[in-house]
Amino acid sequence: MRNSLRLALVISLIMAFLPLVAGAQDEQWLQYRSSREAMQIIGGVRGLILEVTSEEPQGVELPEFKCDAPFFARWSTAMVKAGGLWIAFDRASAYGQYDLLYIDSNGNSHLNNETAITAYRTDRYSAYFGPVKVVFEGEDGPVTYHLNFRFYNYNERNRRLYAYSGGWYEGDITVKGAKKHCTLIDYNVNGTFDDKSLEAHKCDHIRIGKKGDRDTCYVGNFIEVDGVLYRPEIARDGAYIKLTKAEDVTFGNIRLPESITEFAAGGENGLFVLKPKKGTGSLPVGQYCIEHWAIERKDDAGSNWKLQGGRFSEKGHFNVTEMQETELSIGEPIISTLQARKSGSGYSFSQNLKGKLNESIYITLNGKRAPAPKLHIKSKDGTYDQTFNFEYG
Repeated sequence: MRNSLRLALVISLIMAFLPLVAGAQDEQWLQYRSSREAMQIIGGVRGLILEVTSEEPQGVELPEFKCDAPFFARWSTAMVKAGGLWIAFDRASAYGQYDLLYIDSNGNSHLNNETAITAYRTDRYSAYFGPVKVVFEGEDGPVTYHLNFRFYNYNERNRRLYAYSGGWYEGDITVKGAKKHCTLIDYNVNGTFDDKSLEAHKCDHIRIGKKGDRDTCYVGNFIEVDGVLYRPEIARDGAYIKLTKAEDVTFGNIRLPESITEFAAGGENGLFVLKPKKGTGSLPVGQYCIEHWAIERKDDAGSNWKLQGGRFSEKGHFNVTEMQETELSIGEPIISTLQARKSGSGYSFSQNLKGKLNESIYITLNGKRAPAPKLHIKSKDGTYDQTFNFEYG
């Protein structure tokens, strides 16, 4: 009898402990990938412009350069103790582009133990490198990361280094029993994948949906998947993601013009895309910046026109509180400006559209870029009467 009771007790303890173990093992691991074509493969990859100097960095041991005038740049990352990695450019011949790159790939603040990386392509003014491998020392061991570079060298005033993230994480995860594809993008190109920010260019990006989808959210405190709000936990190095259903979230209301058919705002809470109902919507309490707004209408011929505002400055920042509704003055009317410049005996004209908060305005017709507007010029006496077509670009 005692043995039966002991066995039952052990089984009960095991059954009670298993959910705890299962709950603790919900990190979903992703695969790291890299490519010199990362921008084309995953899209949504932002570039950094790094300052280039001819001054040798202090305290950095350098290799024996082939040329007499090497150049240097520094890429900032919190993944190394020094806060960044030094890069040097050399060239194999006396003339032509700087087609050799040295990078502090092991984070020891020196370049004399590095092997030169040869550009895979050069043109008249640029040399292209990548994917260039660096290794960070993570908590659980070495972490691999890749960068793509374009060294533009026209003259002293036009010399800069473009840096792009050459690596990303992706893989299948399970969300509420359904298989989803997840992609993590180091959008701000600093070596980490978990950055949150009010400013869109300073936060990383995440996608959860079908493989190949380009719908992108900001990495933040929340992410919505199939109408359910989750709190994501993302590994700093991007290796895994953990989703926990968000409970007890405090929301606040926003008030928009009723003509707005779509509204998106982001910040440290993540990116939210709303379909307002009668000019109202709700967001988790916090600070946001407007990402875009849109108005859609059909004309008499049944064609669908879409007016969209985007690229907001600090004028697009707003707070959402629990107690007070936040009203946003966006949408129509749109401000159209026409500028005329005299050049010799002729004139040039440019037309621009801006929103109430000085945001950029885009117009599409049936999902494609709308035709450029026309310019009608007529003299007072009517002797001159001409219509011209604007052109994009």
